[in-house]
Formats: sequence, structure tokens, C-alpha cells
Amino acid sequence: MQIASLLDQPLGNLADCVRAHANARPAHPAVIDDRASLSYREFDELVDRVAAALQRDGLQPGDALAICAAASIEYAAVFLGGLRAGVAIAPLAPSSTPQALAGMIADSDARLLFVDAPVLDALQGAGIEATVPRIGLGGAQTGKAFADWLAPAGSRPRETPLREGQVFNIIYSSGTTGAPKGIVHDHALRWNQIRRTHESGGYGPDAVTLIATPLYSNTTLVSFIPTLALGGTVVLMPKFDAQRYLELAERHRVTHAMLVPVQYQRLLAREDFDRYDLSSFRMKFSTSAPLSAALKADILRRWPGGLVEYYGMTEGGGSCVLAAHEFPDKLHTVGKPMEGHDIRLIDDDGNEVPVGQIGEVVGHSNTIMAGYHKQPDKTAAAEWYDATGKRFIRTGDVGRFDEDGFLTLMDRKKDMIISGGFNIYPSDLEAVLQQHADVVECAVVGVPSQSWGETPVAFVVLREGADVDAEALREWVNAQVGKTQRLAALELCAQLPRSAIGKVLKRELRDGFRGGKAMA
Repeated sequence: MQIASLLDQPLGNLADCVRAHANARPAHPAVIDDRASLSYREFDELVDRVAAALQRDGLQPGDALAICAAASIEYAAVFLGGLRAGVAIAPLAPSSTPQALAGMIADSDARLLFVDAPVLDALQGAGIEATVPRIGLGGAQTGKAFADWLAPAGSRPRETPLREGQVFNIIYSSGTTGAPKGIVHDHALRWNQIRRTHESGGYGPDAVTLIATPLYSNTTLVSFIPTLALGGTVVLMPKFDAQRYLELAERHRVTHAMLVPVQYQRLLAREDFDRYDLSSFRMKFSTSAPLSAALKADILRRWPGGLVEYYGMTEGGGSCVLAAHEFPDKLHTVGKPMEGHDIRLIDDDGNEVPVGQIGEVVGHSNTIMAGYHKQPDKTAAAEWYDATGKRFIRTGDVGRFDEDGFLTLMDRKKDMIISGGFNIYPSDLEAVLQQHADVVECAVVGVPSQSWGETPVAFVVLREGADVDAEALREWVNAQVGKTQRLAALELCAQLPRSAIGKVLKRELRDGFRGGKAMA
């Protein structure tokens, strides 16, 4: 079936798109990593061998497999092969503790685990027993090597028609606020994303997407999936490195990027950034963490092509989009709700708030998770229903709509500081700090206070060679903010603690401040 006819269908499988491109443009490059490059025909044949091997090993539609490894062609083939066999994919973060990995493997009900050498070493070093068969990627010495496990060349799997509600993936939350939760996406959700991106994302057969975020992250998948679905080329980086990224972008004439804010920051901070030829870029995307207005402006000024910021959650629900190149006066916002997405703001009692007032962001769309895997209570806690019974997902973020319908995020609800009865939004203080010429990045958190309940403290990374001390910087900030917003302390640090996808781990900052003792 041709790709145009396939995309007209109300439901489809990403693996079928790869097959369609293999038939129509067999020699076109599909996937490239540090070691090899596969055309669509070669990649499709490898995906067939993976699917056939899964079926040989007894995996049935609805079963799951887990992958925990750095990005590679093998990883991509396992992902697509699982989908072709009707198997749900549970991509796991290699940065997780061995105990957390063991818990996620068990929770996902994975029948097989695909691991690379670093993950295998971590599991064995921690004494984690093999509860499911392991397949070694990238030369990992365990169970069977990937090449030996594969079905023979020329193998074709049995066809597995999609069923309504069939699971595409189980993506685990970071676990920074407790045990990781498995977020279930079905094929219908992913198909809706593909069809929407086909119309608005600028992807196509001539697209070249450089993937520099890990494949276990939904951030990555919302770029990886449409590139392959629409016949483009995916270039995989197993680990982000700013210089290497720029070299690959120039060499492969990259057209699309999905990067998290800290990656944009590190790329633009390079003294040689402007020497690279990035004129091939058509569109750059950002999500997963706040992208400051100043950084957006710098990207627009120095990096060719458009810039789109997505705001949403892996759980789905509702998303906002800001085409920064079209709305340069709205860079402080995350844009408007996407077409067909219903975003509302509610107060602590679950009542909707009017335009201009602050509330928690909740969202509804046709890209909404089925729920948390095997955790109905946590699923229910994440839901909000309007008066008509319409289901929304709660984001935990606090924001405000302006008169033009653009959403400004204030903070995570749990990060809001209540000091002496006043609400303080850390993002307001961070915005002030970011205006200082010596500040590279910063984070503000609330710490316990005997006098005020909570009080704001800032953690700041300075530029190299900066000539300002912590107390002088604190006084500079406090001279520009209201009395209730003043920083009680400011600490300089070499770097901010971040998750593997670039989110600042504010809980670690809170816990590490003065040993967690309350201030006066």
C-alpha cells in the first residue's frame, strides 16, 4: 500500500509505513548511527527478522518487550520489529538504578529484555538476576547476541492486524517524585500524532532528523516516529555532545531537530557555533522543560529555520504549541492549544478559572494516555472531568491565559512557594536572574523557614570568568523584586542536577540545601 493511502486510514501501524517506503523508495536512507547506515529496504528486512524472531520465541500480540540501551540501528529495529509483531514496547532509561530497572521490567510484564553492555554491567554489578531472557545489543555479552538471536535473512513474520486499544508503548515516568509509573499509549494515539504531524510538522521524504535525546523518552519519539512514518532519514546519536552534534548536522544536511533547552543552551554557548553551516535546517523543536524567552530569541537570531516549542505531558491530554518564528512577541509563553486540544485552568477545588487568572493546567485531546500501567488509583488521581463528563489529564503545572489565548506557565504546582501566606512563583525569580550577564543558568526552590513557612533560595551557575559573588548577586536580584519575593539565600554551583532528558531536579536542590534544616 502506498503511504498516502495508508495515512488516509483511521488507524495504522508505524511499521507498515516503513514497509510502504521500502517498496516505494528502497534505496533511500532510513536510519544512520555511528557504525552504519541502512536504506529503507535494508531496514525493513531487519525489522522483519526481528518480528519473526519475536514470534518464534512465542511472543503474541499484546505481549511486551523491554529495551534499555543507547540509541542505535539495532535499537530502532527492535522497536519497529516489536510493533510489526503486535508487541508493546517498554523503552527504559539506562540512567535508572538497577533496582528501578528491575521494577520497571517486572511492571511492564516484558517477555524479553534487550540491553547494551553498560546496562548489562550495571545490572550484574548490582546482583540483579535475569528474570526474563536477555538479548545483547552492541556486543553485550549476555544470553544471546542480537545477531545470533535474529531470525535468518529473508524471514517474514506472520501478519498481525491491529486490535482496538492495542498498546504501542509503555513509557515510564522519571520517578523523581516516587516509583516510576508506566504511561500507556495505544496505536490510535500514535497514529493520530503521525497524521497530525504529516499536516503540520514539515516532515517528509526529504527530511533528515538528528536524534540527540534518548529513545526511551517521549520527547524523542514525537520526532523519531513521524520521520520514519513519512519517509525521512533518522540520524541517531547514542550520546549528546555539542561539537559532535554540529558536525553531524552539517555533514548530513539536517532539516529537523528535537532538543531540550539545556542542549540548545550548550550548543549556542560554543564559541565556534556560528562557523557551522546549518542552512539546511527547516524546523527545530523543543519540549520537556521550560525554554526561556531569551534563549528562544537567541535561537531565532543565530540558527536558520523555524522554532516550535511544544508544551504537554507524556501522559497526553492537551498540548500547546508556540511557533516562535511567527510570534516573536509571545516568546514568554508556550503558545496556544493545538487544534482539537482543549486546555483549561482549574483552582484547588476543581473549578474553572476565568481568563487572566492563575490555575492548574488540565487538557483533553485525542492523544491521551489509556492510563498508568496496572495503577488505576494513580490514573484516577491524574484525571479531572468537566460538567459534561469529558476526561482531562491534570498536568500539575500552574499557568495563566492572556487575552490572545496564549498560555504563560508560572511553575509546577508543587514548586510554588508559599511564604508568609503569599504565593511566590520560582519562574518569576529565575527570569530576573537570567537577565544578569554573568548567569548561565539558575533554579529557585522553596526551603523550610521558621518565620515564613517557606522562603526562596536560588542556585546559580555563572559564566566562566564571571566577577560576581553570591551575596552581591542576591542583593542585585532583591533590589528588583517585591519584598515578599526576596531571596533568603543564593548558592553558586558548578552545574544544576538534571535528569537524563534535561529537567532540573529541584528536589535534589531542596534536599541538599543546608542539610535540609529550616532557616530562620
